[in-house]
Amino acid sequence: MGFVSAISLLVLAFFAESSVASIIGICYGRNGDDLPTPDKAVQLIQGHSIKYVRIYDSNIQVLKAFANTGIELMIGIPNADLLAFSQYQSNADTWVKNNILPYYPSTKITYITVGAEVTESPVNVSSLVVPAMTNVHNALRKAGLNKRIKISTTHSLGVLSRSFPPSAGAFDPKFASFIKPLLEFLVENQSPFMVDLYPYYAYKDSPTNVTLDYALFNSTSSAVIDQNTGLIYTNMFDAQIDALYFALTAVNFNTIRVMVTESGWPNKGSSKETAATPDNAQTYNTNLIRHVINDTGTPLKPGEEIDVYIFSLFNENRKPGLDSERNWGVFYPGQTSVYNLDFSGREGGLVVNVSAGGGNGSWCIASPNASERDLKNALDWACGSGNVDCSAIQPSQACFQPDTLASHASYAFNSYYQQNGASTIACDFGGTGMITTKNPSYDNCLYQSTGGYPASNSTAATQSSSAISYAPTPFGIWALILVCFHIFNMG
Repeated sequence: MGFVSAISLLVLAFFAESSVASIIGICYGRNGDDLPTPDKAVQLIQGHSIKYVRIYDSNIQVLKAFANTGIELMIGIPNADLLAFSQYQSNADTWVKNNILPYYPSTKITYITVGAEVTESPVNVSSLVVPAMTNVHNALRKAGLNKRIKISTTHSLGVLSRSFPPSAGAFDPKFASFIKPLLEFLVENQSPFMVDLYPYYAYKDSPTNVTLDYALFNSTSSAVIDQNTGLIYTNMFDAQIDALYFALTAVNFNTIRVMVTESGWPNKGSSKETAATPDNAQTYNTNLIRHVINDTGTPLKPGEEIDVYIFSLFNENRKPGLDSERNWGVFYPGQTSVYNLDFSGREGGLVVNVSAGGGNGSWCIASPNASERDLKNALDWACGSGNVDCSAIQPSQACFQPDTLASHASYAFNSYYQQNGASTIACDFGGTGMITTKNPSYDNCLYQSTGGYPASNSTAATQSSSAISYAPTPFGIWALILVCFHIFNMG
């Protein structure tokens, strides 16, 4: 093999390993007396090219049904078993021996959830979770599987005491004795923080504060600005995830990845649950899938991988509570679709363009009708909480002249507008901003255009950005070259 060929192969391998995409899975609950057999359920899942599935126990018939399918399976240990698993290592050892080893790796088990939403449990079992997780981890280590099967536990958003604005996200102090050792376990074992997110309930419980479009990813004008960070949220899902990331950062655990183990929308409800309809369920899940598959990320973490499991596969007629509780399924128990849903996210769907107010050929400038006081306040906010780089309007810099409030505000407003997707709300600034289709750049002062680059060099800059986004670090390149050189000399 030639030296150049060796480099080429290793660089390709580097990129293959480095490119991690978000995934969409589905939750397969079985709390119903009219559901198809596990074998038929698996056939349905395969027929829709779903590659990731969450179940809530370790039922042997279900584990067997997933054998040799290539589907990655998340299995669960129910809350009722936490006491036994936390008290004795032997119980965890026996469970792994009986429920994992006979089926793995034919059944591709990748995650184990130890307990589910324990902070919502009527019986306080939160203190049992980490000891149970530790014992299960020890049992997997004895079997040589602790690196292949990750352990975590799922949470509701109720684990936070505050979630709005997202930057104020904080864990509820009453769960502190549970959360801290849990997060330490997750860091040590490189496991994700698992959460079940339901914008449906945020809308249902507070329709005067949360619009239906905002909950359904359909918002084009009623976006929300986090005044502490300047980040713009066009949907409730992103706001909830970022609230968790801010909460993790607040307790110095900012390296933990968030995984969404349940999210969905009910297709039917009682007369008071007017938003629980097949159309809304289709809209939410379609938009969620496309949001995830496109690796959009969130305002706080753009482009960040988000793994999401849709809840749920079937309507489950034995679940207690409101009518909606029994009607979250994408499919009826008879295996027909409640509504059409493309799990690949590739088909044209219901996603709307959240940048409807701007895009190519638009800029944001100061309104001539704005008062100096309002302009000054908006400029201070943009250069402060709005996280705009205002160095270009400082003395002796390219955009300092003309040294007027309107000129400086226009530059700052446009920078904020472009870095937040050129959406209408990103040019509001309390009514002091306005969108224009005339490029406001002048002399050496170049205003950013869509994509975050000066309009005069947008094509070249975009190409440069693409190269940077996918390129390994200089250290990584030299490491690859040295390895190739070593291989070439050995050959």
